[in-house]
Amino acid sequence: MAMAHLWSDTRMRWGMHQLFQLIPDAQGSLHADSPYQLLIAVILSAQTTDAAVNLATPALFRAYPTPAALAAAPISDIEQFIRTIGLFHTKARHIQETAAILTAQYAGEVPQDRAALEKLPGVGRKTASVVLGDAFGVPSFAVDTHVTRISKRLPIVPAKASVRQIEDRWTAALPPAEWVQGHHTLILFGRQYCTARAPRCGECPLAAYCATGQVNLKKG
Repeated sequence: MAMAHLWSDTRMRWGMHQLFQLIPDAQGSLHADSPYQLLIAVILSAQTTDAAVNLATPALFRAYPTPAALAAAPISDIEQFIRTIGLFHTKARHIQETAAILTAQYAGEVPQDRAALEKLPGVGRKTASVVLGDAFGVPSFAVDTHVTRISKRLPIVPAKASVRQIEDRWTAALPPAEWVQGHHTLILFGRQYCTARAPRCGECPLAAYCATGQVNLKKG
């Protein structure tokens, strides 16, 4: 079977606008009332669901409403609040260390600089992108498993493309004003329609131009 042609910039912009209509006003699903809360929530969300994080964070933030409070807390106490979240031992250490750095170096504020964010424990490029985009309105495009799956299915990138290559492809095709909404839209599209198993191709506005969609539609 011949390899499907990769989507052009024009088709990518068209496709994203189709998804904007399918899933209007997509936003992140983590509950947070401040940049501090969002940063901690995103660190906790690694390799687990946003729903699981949202169940744990209200009590965590009531107990530790500021980075200084979280930094001063015994690690065993922090762990009790996030025991239901995967990798909670490691994540407890990461959020406490991050809170200590925010307190000591940034007067308790979350830095609005990617390089500074990525130096924090438990923070990689994806986490920094989410915080920059959702907390500060800085154009950024986070790539998760849903974005990766969709980008390779359509296909927008080759099957072996890296996360950074996927990000660069989308940010080259879309105007910066659409980056944040674009990545949130793809995440929700991946959860609701373009799922890992049994994607709902019959309800997808991109199916006629999607390599996977065409195969699945022919199967009926």
